[in-house]
Amino acid sequence: MKSLSLFTLVGLFVLTSCTVKDKALMNTTVPSGPPEDAFDYVKSSGGIDEYRLKSNDLSVLLMEDHSAPVVTFMVTYHVGSRNEAVGYTGSTHLLEHMMFKGSKNFNKENGKPIWTVLQDVGAQINATTWSDRTNYFELLPSEHLERAVAIEADRMRNAFIKDEDRQPEMTVVRNEFERGENSPYQALDKLIWATAYQAHPYHHSTIGWRSDIENVPTERLKKFYDTFYWPNNATVTVIGDFQKDEAFRLIRDYFGVIPRSPHDIPVMYTTEPKQEGPRRVVIKRTGEAGILGIAHKTPEGLHPDMYALQVLSRILNGGKSSRFYQAIVDKGLATNVFIDDHPFHDNGLFVTYVFLTPGTDAETVEKIVLDEYRKIQEEGVTEEEVAKAIAQIRADEAFSRDGSFSIASHLNEAIAAGDWTYYTTFLDKIKAVTPADVQRVAQTYLVEDQSTTGIFIPESNSGGDDMTAGPSQITSAHQPYHWRPEGLAAGAAAGGGATLASQITESEPLAGLRLFTMNSGVQDVVTIKGSLLGGDQYSPEDNPMVADLTASMLDQGTKSKSKYDISEQLESVGAEINFSSGTYRVRFSARCLKEDVPLVLSLLAEQLREPAFNADDLESVKKRTIGSLRRAKESTRNQASTAFSQIIYPEGHPNYKLSTDDAIAAVERITTDDLRAFHDRVYGLGSVLISAVGDVDDASFSQEVQRAFAGWKTSSVTFEPDPHRARPNQPRKSFLTIRDKTSVDLYIGQAVGLSRDDPDYYPLMFGVYVLGGNFSARLMSTVRDQQGLTYGTYSALTGVDNKADGYWFAWGTFAPSLLDKGIQAIQEQLKLWKDQGITPEELEAKKNTITGSYKVGLATTNGLASQILTNAERGHDLSFLDEYPNIINRLTLEEVNHAIQTYVDLDNLILVAAGSIDSEGHPLEGE
Repeated sequence: MKSLSLFTLVGLFVLTSCTVKDKALMNTTVPSGPPEDAFDYVKSSGGIDEYRLKSNDLSVLLMEDHSAPVVTFMVTYHVGSRNEAVGYTGSTHLLEHMMFKGSKNFNKENGKPIWTVLQDVGAQINATTWSDRTNYFELLPSEHLERAVAIEADRMRNAFIKDEDRQPEMTVVRNEFERGENSPYQALDKLIWATAYQAHPYHHSTIGWRSDIENVPTERLKKFYDTFYWPNNATVTVIGDFQKDEAFRLIRDYFGVIPRSPHDIPVMYTTEPKQEGPRRVVIKRTGEAGILGIAHKTPEGLHPDMYALQVLSRILNGGKSSRFYQAIVDKGLATNVFIDDHPFHDNGLFVTYVFLTPGTDAETVEKIVLDEYRKIQEEGVTEEEVAKAIAQIRADEAFSRDGSFSIASHLNEAIAAGDWTYYTTFLDKIKAVTPADVQRVAQTYLVEDQSTTGIFIPESNSGGDDMTAGPSQITSAHQPYHWRPEGLAAGAAAGGGATLASQITESEPLAGLRLFTMNSGVQDVVTIKGSLLGGDQYSPEDNPMVADLTASMLDQGTKSKSKYDISEQLESVGAEINFSSGTYRVRFSARCLKEDVPLVLSLLAEQLREPAFNADDLESVKKRTIGSLRRAKESTRNQASTAFSQIIYPEGHPNYKLSTDDAIAAVERITTDDLRAFHDRVYGLGSVLISAVGDVDDASFSQEVQRAFAGWKTSSVTFEPDPHRARPNQPRKSFLTIRDKTSVDLYIGQAVGLSRDDPDYYPLMFGVYVLGGNFSARLMSTVRDQQGLTYGTYSALTGVDNKADGYWFAWGTFAPSLLDKGIQAIQEQLKLWKDQGITPEELEAKKNTITGSYKVGLATTNGLASQILTNAERGHDLSFLDEYPNIINRLTLEEVNHAIQTYVDLDNLILVAAGSIDSEGHPLEGE
């Protein structure tokens, strides 16, 4: 599982909403006596204490961390899709959605809907469902912890689960299902699991089968709720800035009045029969490149062999020095390889997925994968390989403690596997793995008779148009289902009453290199973010992909070190360095343990300063890049977004997205001479910015930067605003056909002629946020929550950096048959927004939301480093980090509504949709 966040900062501003202090909200009888007396102590591990609430056997995990004024509150229910059966698959996930429709004390009718109560104080909230658990969580300013406790306790037994809510929520979940079906990878992943497991409920994915989603009755959902949603079948986790006595009191007062279940919680007893031979499945549908998946059954998550399998996974696919990278990716046979080996409660799968480059034969790559398995089974692995894998896992474990939410999320998965101490003892068990253990588990589990192989075979899209150059995100059908289309936001604020700016040290260790360092209080972990001018806008006029390919080649070796030499050094200590090309700046990032900072900075500087640009490596990178571009043509969202940008902006504008075919043609023309010439002309000191946050010593870090970058030439490149402007707004509709897609992506919007530096930027940004900035904004509240037309819809003002004239848009995803209704629903909200503006209540609520999210969002070293870097890139001094909430709080109703009236023109909207629709936007016949 991948982790998320943490941070360290201040109460820069005071949130105006009150915390939930009125016990009448819950109609509870508050117990008397010291709150800790209501709990039995169970055990401690890794700084985490376990208690049990005496009155109802609720499990409680507590870990105080006062490095940041935020806290994560999470409730994990020991129920997932493994507790479902034929006829009601997906019920756990649909019930999770229904849990947000209101409860006795938190609902729309009494003016306290769950999303509003929490998001109005900047809380980040969500819920996820997976095979073995369902969890609900809040990451919020610590002074508002009681809100989260009150809401989670109330909906544990008082959720409405009304039939009138199920129907619109069913269409929302069905659209989520349809979005997943748009991805060939998700479809293949779902089929592999369904083929590998015949009897066990892991046979079906967490979202369930479409017919069950559509037809499961509300009474079945209520029965599921009444069976599993009880305190003795749940674990409460509290991580972050809180006092234990206060947590005891809140949990006792709110959860202590709930009785334990009147029945025994049912046990899922189905086991999978022994597989007696290899299984193979094939999917054929419209697409651009093939996918290979090879799965083998593994033991339950807590089985001792799982640790050796985790090490085996790293040896096979842990970076550029791994076996699969060298045998497959580096040969140009695949754009990506990854291994899914998550420890489930019951038996799982060890799945190697290979995303093939166009023209690569799946059987050829299958043989390579199986040959690597066979080599390990027969010859074993080396001590060095095991040591490197353990070092990578050790670093990941340190990174997993970078934030209260990250810690809670890892505990959540350990709880699902059957023991929360799996997380706290994991590293010790990993350190005990030997080469003999790795060879033994390969011999035991990677056997043909326990395998299921799946292949996606792409067929041409005769109706498809061109699309964006960026690859689509990979999401597994057997990953947790998050039903809110928002991530955890970025933000800021610091603890102890100091300003954020006062905690950051700014220096210039070399002329043309500005450094920002901050010790955030997190132990051992250091996150580095940086950039320099040299992004896509600096590519030569005759080839717009040169900057992108130059950045892609930075990690392919230097003049004195091969890419394998570099990856070996990084991977042996679990560190990583990444490069990318943005519109104006080349960006780099690194993550490492404190002790490895000198090594990482030295390698980072060498890769920036002296890339090798070898011809063979370039050909491999070009092949992988073209494969990613071809695969991107499968994405309805990318295609719609690209067409939308090309209608608004002329070619050459920073917001113009290059078509995929043009990008491929440009990549094919690039030579090593092009890259060397571009690097010599553009790269160097002059515009370099570096931000480092975590366990950082300002002076020593500055010395290491100076040592690493000393003597680098100064670049003559400077920033000049691009002269291109958006085309005049005119009404335009464009419907693009991509076959075999069950969900359509829709964009509606227009250019506004504003950059981030314009006085009207913040008023308009605020107005667009009220329209569709989060779940409690207008679009999600109406189009999704009330009408049930979509899984997700939002709006944003973007493309405003570097003095570019930006644009606003509203986006949504709809089934082809619901596209017309979706368009109408969004346009109705746009008309109300334009005609009436926002209300005083919305102004105050969203001020709290935006400023609270800003505070919560800097909850990791990554979030802090990114925000500090972005602030510098935009030309602000450090004080702006503290001033931003004040800018938002000073906005007036008149300013926001004036901006909406001035910059939103409903008579000249641009509308683009892409999916299985014809040129008029109607669903394709037969799909």
